[in-house]
Amino acid sequence: MLGSILPFTPEAASIVSEYCEKHSNSLPSSLQEHWDWTSKSFKDADKMSSHIQGAWMIFMAEDRKARRILEIGCYSGYSALAWYEGTKSTKAEIITLELSPEMIAASRKTFDKYNVNDRIKLIEGPAGDSLEKLTGDFDIIFVDANKDGYEAYVKTILDKKLLSPTGIILCDNVFARGLTIAEDVNPHLDPKVRDYWLACGKALAHFNTYVASDPRVDVTMLPVFDGVSQIKWKVGYRENGRV
Repeated sequence: MLGSILPFTPEAASIVSEYCEKHSNSLPSSLQEHWDWTSKSFKDADKMSSHIQGAWMIFMAEDRKARRILEIGCYSGYSALAWYEGTKSTKAEIITLELSPEMIAASRKTFDKYNVNDRIKLIEGPAGDSLEKLTGDFDIIFVDANKDGYEAYVKTILDKKLLSPTGIILCDNVFARGLTIAEDVNPHLDPKVRDYWLACGKALAHFNTYVASDPRVDVTMLPVFDGVSQIKWKVGYRENGRV
């Protein structure tokens, strides 16, 4: 296959998603229960990661043997639960940042319910301020917050060397439902959210250009979920300060 994306219709994409779920590890019951609760409780629940993305997070955390994980954007706590599940062997510290009072309350309720406060720390307030106060480095950094903040967040992460020498940054939603690529690329998008994703697309187009040209890092943008950019240090850069 010379291309990178199969031309699925929305109907076919739904079938493919179900097929992937069927042939992947099942989610722990706690994640499935929480996913169901979130999807029924919040009007903007489409901001939550999918079943397959949750399984992918668990896989990534286990495979990389992460000992510290940072996520920017907690929402209802689903992704934090996935990181927790994927780091049972390493007992990783998981720090998650959230601004919305509504989602902070939802996340705290979630973490209490599933008894995960021993390793998950929720920091309230603007992510930019929280990042400036963090110390040490992280093996996985998951960026899934306000899209107009991605560039500043990643720049701070790199400037402060919050990413470990062998760590990876995972930036979610870099396609903005496709509108990062072009305004007319997704005719199936709900008109009620089109303006929101158009604004996100403009911000993310700028971010994608910025990070691809940053001489400190290597980047691969993957056409999975709503677009995920994987970012790591160029070999030798973190230690030597140059390429």
